[in-house]
Amino acid sequence: MTVLKTGRRPAPSAPTERRGGPRAERWRARLLVAPMSLYVVLFFVAPLILLLVYSLGRIDVLTFEVSFGWTLDNYRALVDGVYVGAIVRSLVLTVTATAACVVIGFPVALAISRLRGPLRTLCLVGVVVPYWISFVVRTYAWLDLLAPNGLANKFLTALHLIPDGTELRYSTFAIGVGMVYGYLPLMILPIYVALERIDPAMIEAGHDLGLGRTKVFWKIIVPLAMPGTIAGALLVGIPATGEYTIPAILGGQKTLMAGNVAADQFLGTGNFPFGAAIGSALMGIMLAVMFASRRRLDRLEDIA
Repeated sequence: MTVLKTGRRPAPSAPTERRGGPRAERWRARLLVAPMSLYVVLFFVAPLILLLVYSLGRIDVLTFEVSFGWTLDNYRALVDGVYVGAIVRSLVLTVTATAACVVIGFPVALAISRLRGPLRTLCLVGVVVPYWISFVVRTYAWLDLLAPNGLANKFLTALHLIPDGTELRYSTFAIGVGMVYGYLPLMILPIYVALERIDPAMIEAGHDLGLGRTKVFWKIIVPLAMPGTIAGALLVGIPATGEYTIPAILGGQKTLMAGNVAADQFLGTGNFPFGAAIGSALMGIMLAVMFASRRRLDRLEDIA
């Protein structure tokens, strides 16, 4: 910095303010957020509020007109054995399918993460390719695979797990298989991303400390991949809880699940309030699971 002859240093120039000041900046930020906020309100918040409003109404069994008297009778009707059984069955199948996706998806994601070059890309494409085909078409394909003379049936028969000619279609087992197949990629990809972020130096440090491969896997790899596993469980469990298509195709209307019961209330009997109550109950269960998972993820991030 140059010094004047008087020995005084020149006064620092004042920082230039952006045009319009802080208030204009806030308005610009709001305008940028406005389109996405409007989208969320119109297509997510508003339908959920409408669902809750309908769940508190009642229907006239003669005219099928809905009146909003803010009653909880629809929620009380959920304790009926038929509907409780459908909800419990949905939750049990969801937990089972999610656990199966973890057991199958974790080794697959781990194997892909250890590959290099084009082979890794090819495997990732192989995981995603089924999503290029219609979900309904892929689900209908399992009717042929699970038929008495189908490929899956013959494979299980060769392993002496089922008798020859067993009918596996239109059963709870078929629904579970369809759910695992349909949602497995949603489990593999988040776990793969979490495994990719693990520093190889941490695994090498575990070996240097005398840990074998098994202990390194359970004490280092699994805990560090837990955020991806939880994310995958949410991606699988949330849509699986209210699944409608798979039970309708592979269950053959023989296995009642919450999604099918709710759809029947809307499309069959026209009892919108009770169907909305079933949907609201499932939404409440899923929100509770999401909040619990969020807390678990926060703790894992604090540890990391």
